[in-house]
Amino acid sequence: MFNIVLVEPEIPPNTGNIARLCLATDSTLHLVKPLGFSLDHRQLRRAGLDYWDEVKVTVWDSLQHLLAATEATPDRSFFLTTKCARPYYDQSFKAGDFLFFGRETKGLPESLLAENFSRLLTIPMRPQTRSLNLATAVAIVLFEGVRQLRPESRL
Repeated sequence: MFNIVLVEPEIPPNTGNIARLCLATDSTLHLVKPLGFSLDHRQLRRAGLDYWDEVKVTVWDSLQHLLAATEATPDRSFFLTTKCARPYYDQSFKAGDFLFFGRETKGLPESLLAENFSRLLTIPMRPQTRSLNLATAVAIVLFEGVRQLRPESRL
């Protein structure tokens, strides 16, 4: 349904939980290297439970490789960050959209955000909160997309 892109994820349980979200929504998980863990990591497998082998996962050597080899068109790619004011729920999502999330400690690269300013989205939260857990953020945005597409969805 959607393409979830994790750019340089660092924490195995987050990625495992996101893999389960992707399976539940018939979405594809794209992992952009370097990864902060091995795909054989016990915690990654544990968080993904016995679903891991059923998840559509593609591992990319770099963000440039992903962008060159996929249908991640600029008008259907969205970048989640705390560094903008446009809420994710103001975006009309379409099946096949690419949703980009950055690594847990730093988010997406500043250069990527600058290049894609018109397609930045945020999850509104109180100013006292710097960020949300990566798996939680993916779930919020992914299921808004599912909600919007519900008449078309087979879920």
